[in-house]
Amino acid sequence: VVIPEYVFIAFQMTFAAITVSLVVGGLVERMKFAGLMVFALIWLTIVYFPIAHMVWAGNGLLFNWQPAALDFAGGTVVHINAGISALVGAIIIGPRLGYKKEIMAPHSLVMTLIGTGLLWVGWFGFNAGSALEANGSAALAMINTFVATAAGVLFWMLTERMLGHKGSMLGACSGAIAGLVAVTPAAGNSGPFGAILLGAIAAIICAYFVVAVKPKLSLDDSLDAFGIHGIGGIVGSIGTAFTMLPGLGGPGAADYALGPQLVTQVVAVLISVAWAGVGSAIAFSIAKATVGLRVSEEVEREGLDLGEHGERAYNY
Repeated sequence: VVIPEYVFIAFQMTFAAITVSLVVGGLVERMKFAGLMVFALIWLTIVYFPIAHMVWAGNGLLFNWQPAALDFAGGTVVHINAGISALVGAIIIGPRLGYKKEIMAPHSLVMTLIGTGLLWVGWFGFNAGSALEANGSAALAMINTFVATAAGVLFWMLTERMLGHKGSMLGACSGAIAGLVAVTPAAGNSGPFGAILLGAIAAIICAYFVVAVKPKLSLDDSLDAFGIHGIGGIVGSIGTAFTMLPGLGGPGAADYALGPQLVTQVVAVLISVAWAGVGSAIAFSIAKATVGLRVSEEVEREGLDLGEHGERAYNY
């Protein structure tokens, strides 16, 4: 199927845009807008584009690995890349004022739910669209995007209960994202049963980190970009080797070799983690040296809407 070049450019632009936006999730409420713009320009150039080329280009390092790394729609390119970069940024910038001392709950769970729904709808475009034509592969990616996400919702809330908390709307939304993240590299490389397992496992691991581990750390990953996208992307990318198994309903051939593929997936994860970690540190450092990264304490207390942009989100 011949795809017009401009259409393919526009499709790939959305991947680049969403990935750098995901990094912001770990840094909100304390980073300068100018610093973010400088970071984004440098980060896209030295981190995102090289990893995208390694994984998806016909002459890319991981695309030509034997066996080739499996990443249908961006487990390494988008989620590990963004999650690790957000982690590095959160460490460099430091926690928000009052972190662990003041309640920092979402200001509107209604908007959180609306955003999750919009994200889920858009994810069908990413995953099914990555087949690059309306065929059986796109259909498989679409059903997997349904079931893995549903499993993520359920098992995140179950994990909350097991950890002594109530099953929450915020948890359900977080579980949906964890399921989506995990199934992204496996969307066309899994049967529905494998996608359900992958979504459930990712939700359990991500929920445990966010609910039980993160509160014990000094890490202020504001919107859990690392806790969900980074960790979920690692789980999904490595798990894709297993979802290919015919015994789990995967599309692997009868002689599919799990061992070599698993090694390749781990190598792809390690390369992505290292490249994103070093590259994002460089990008943050350049932004800090040129325009600065963190707003003043006064601006942080009054809110970045007013301090950085001169406007209020709500007028009532």
